[in-house]
Amino acid sequence: MLTSLLFDASGNSVAVTLRSLILCTATTIILGILVALVHMYRNIYSKNFVVTLAVMPVLVQLVIMLVNGNLGTGMAVLGAFSLVRFRSVAGGSREITSIFWSMGIGLATGMGYVGYIILFSGIVAGFNLLLNGSHFGEKQKVAERELRISIPEDLDYPGLFDDLFTEYTYQATCESVRTTTMGSLYELRYLVKLKDIQKEKMLIDAIRVRNGNLPIISGKVAKNKDEL
Repeated sequence: MLTSLLFDASGNSVAVTLRSLILCTATTIILGILVALVHMYRNIYSKNFVVTLAVMPVLVQLVIMLVNGNLGTGMAVLGAFSLVRFRSVAGGSREITSIFWSMGIGLATGMGYVGYIILFSGIVAGFNLLLNGSHFGEKQKVAERELRISIPEDLDYPGLFDDLFTEYTYQATCESVRTTTMGSLYELRYLVKLKDIQKEKMLIDAIRVRNGNLPIISGKVAKNKDEL
């Protein structure tokens, strides 16, 4: 089941027959669609990207079958693949995972390991759906927040909230100070790591006592993309 259709028992490559070509290609197409379907589950995506995920395994299989057993050609193709990275927009962690999965399917079927990739694609798909369908990684006790605190101009702000930050946060850094409302107010911007996300309101209420109930904004720290 896990042996290659394109290599004999001694590890030497054999001629690609029409039957083995059709079997490998059909497996690649089906598994490519599987990757696209799994990627679409509870995710934001574009049609162009999921079509690419479905087609990419077939293209990789084509290249691997062409260079099978030829070291020089294989190195040239490897260099060509490396150029793709510089012509692509960086994606999120889930997009990168799906791309690696698609390429892995093409590599495996291009070398004839049909049973191997069917087995592991089933494992990857099930594991992926299980994690994305559950609450795994969603509820975190520690959270990073951006605090914007308005205070009167006559209030001495250095060290004003240090005791509160010590009680409710692991780390608090004052990133900027600016005047607002024609200089009658100061706006302090802090980046904080809360010890417990459930106590965010308690921190805000405690700050309100210090700043005379002036506006306080607490929001997530802006990030461009998911990171690996």
